[in-house]
Amino acid sequence: MTRRGLVLGCGGTVGSAWQVGALAALEDGWGWDSRTADVIVGTSGGASLAAMLGAGVGTAELVAAHRGRWGARQSVRRFCTRPPAALPALPGVWPLTAPTLSRQLGLTALAGLAPRGRTDPAFLDALIDDLLPDGGWVPHPAVWAVALDTGTGERVAFGSPGAPTASLRDAVRASWAIPGWFPPVTIGGRTYLDGGAASTASADLLFGQDLDEVVVIAPMAGAHIGGIGGRLESLMRRPMTRGLDREIAALESAGTRVVRLCPTAGELTAMGPNFMNPQRRVPALDAAIAGAAR
Repeated sequence: MTRRGLVLGCGGTVGSAWQVGALAALEDGWGWDSRTADVIVGTSGGASLAAMLGAGVGTAELVAAHRGRWGARQSVRRFCTRPPAALPALPGVWPLTAPTLSRQLGLTALAGLAPRGRTDPAFLDALIDDLLPDGGWVPHPAVWAVALDTGTGERVAFGSPGAPTASLRDAVRASWAIPGWFPPVTIGGRTYLDGGAASTASADLLFGQDLDEVVVIAPMAGAHIGGIGGRLESLMRRPMTRGLDREIAALESAGTRVVRLCPTAGELTAMGPNFMNPQRRVPALDAAIAGAAR
């Protein structure tokens, strides 16, 4: 039997909706239920999606939730249709200035220079608390949520073997802690930020997991779009794409087949440059269903 991993990258509100559409297209085309993946790795928006899959929420329910239909449980529908505003709350004046992050390169260094986010992450808590009313972790045996340790500059995949102990509620919050948008999260005395500040998907964390195939769904990698907003977005998209290329090459060098799904330029146009714009959710979902099928 084929052992398959699933990697869900960062992408905020809009990227998460696009990932749901991509999963729906895969399920329709392959007859594959993504909940059956042997390992599910999620970063930022991908972490909340991984949590829902790990808790038993299927693709059909996720699609219904984004469309506001009653085929989805109330908590999932509320999470999908009432995401945060398109712009963050006014952040703190002082940057995080984590000493270790300031010595890093690229996006990780920028994360350390971002001001402290003040947007309320209660929408995440409401979802996880409903999925897991008794706390703890999802029943799926291998759901990982990736965050960035600001003290070491290293990625931590909560839920993976050897990772610090954390509740899923805290792990998803940490993985979603977009610098300058949401506040950092403290777990076990250490402070964490959005894992996307280090890698758009962290696909390489599946190296050595004895998987035959890995499906990588990465909304923040791939094509670029024009316009001022698109050029600003590409400042993140280009390094994220290069990083993902390296991660996939490492997996393939070990003999793992990788199926990679990223938005095309046309899909990015439907998604828009602001990946936190709630008005772009359904267009992103529809674009992915059509694009991933092709």
